[in-house]
Amino acid sequence: MMYTLEKLFYKNFHHLMKFFAYGVFLFLMLPILILVPLSFNAGSFFTFTEEMLRLDPDAFSLRWYEAFFADPKWMLAIKNSFIIAISSSIIAVILGTIASIGLNSDKMPFRSFMMVILISPMIIPLIILAAGMYFFYSYIGLSGSYTGLIIAHAILGVPFVVINVLSSLNAYDLNLSKASTSLGASRVYTFFHIMFPLIKPGIISGWLFAFITSFDEVIIIIFLAGPEQRTIPRQMFSGLREQISPTILAASTLLLLLSVVLLVSIQYLQKKSNEQRGIE
Repeated sequence: MMYTLEKLFYKNFHHLMKFFAYGVFLFLMLPILILVPLSFNAGSFFTFTEEMLRLDPDAFSLRWYEAFFADPKWMLAIKNSFIIAISSSIIAVILGTIASIGLNSDKMPFRSFMMVILISPMIIPLIILAAGMYFFYSYIGLSGSYTGLIIAHAILGVPFVVINVLSSLNAYDLNLSKASTSLGASRVYTFFHIMFPLIKPGIISGWLFAFITSFDEVIIIIFLAGPEQRTIPRQMFSGLREQISPTILAASTLLLLLSVVLLVSIQYLQKKSNEQRGIE
């Protein structure tokens, strides 16, 4: 009897794990997905009305999306978010890619120590990092500036670039670079024409991770941003404290949509990278 139950368990183990994974997914996603129908609420509160539960068309409206795009504060927040996220992610990609190439070299001294330093912004609690940056920026005069925010967000994005690019470099054959340089090509030519096409999925994935990390970040913004540098997460945080409005739900839904698009893009790029390495 025990042998039969054990055999039955192992036979259905795959299905049990799949059921468990779906359960965890629903547990994590339902509190987020519930914001989507609420953002179309025609009322002025964060609640499901009886009309909405009956799927009455009059209970749904685009009024909060219209209010979102008509509000200058939200438009400034969108502008700031994209400026800071794009600029910081580009800097993170450049620095992270250069660091990854150095870490991938056998001649790099203290590789383990340097790796720990580079990924430390991912490990150190953001509140500690933000407080340290605040005092440092106040001393050098970068507090409340776009430059300071871009540098701070670039620091947060570098670990994601390093991890993704190193993953691609692990499958890269260094003999290709050696062959290129032995034939007279410069290191710059070798990088852009030999190495870059092969590790490009890892670089783009790192850029997307750095972008979404900057776009969703709020703690650094609270510590370092001035009144004119408010981003979408900061505007949402302020709105919850100062004036609760369903416009925040519309902003959350749009932010969720952007995150999904970027994460799907990352998944596609990682799949392409695995295919290049011959991984099923």
